[in-house]
Amino acid sequence: MSLRLPSQFGSVHPGDVLFDALNTEIAGEKASSLGRAGTQAAKALTKLAEAGPHHPDRHALLKAAADAVHGFFIQRELCGMRRHDGVIRDLAIPQAVLVRLGAK
Repeated sequence: MSLRLPSQFGSVHPGDVLFDALNTEIAGEKASSLGRAGTQAAKALTKLAEAGPHHPDRHALLKAAADAVHGFFIQRELCGMRRHDGVIRDLAIPQAVLVRLGAK
């Protein structure tokens, strides 16, 4: 008695399976990196909010928050998410941070 693979699996090339495994691994790394960037942005925004408007280190906190949010937005775009309106609303990103995005 011999065993035959179903016809839908007969044309699968071993290289395709490895390529799919690689794509799955890359997608997992993108998701992990996106999560880390989001956590860093949320922490920086929390520090900024807790410091208040008259904190002596406000400028440094604004810069750190802008850098973290900028990195988060870049990571989102690398994952194919081009619109940031919902994230801006959900994280309550202040205008003072948004105007500094990308500025060094």
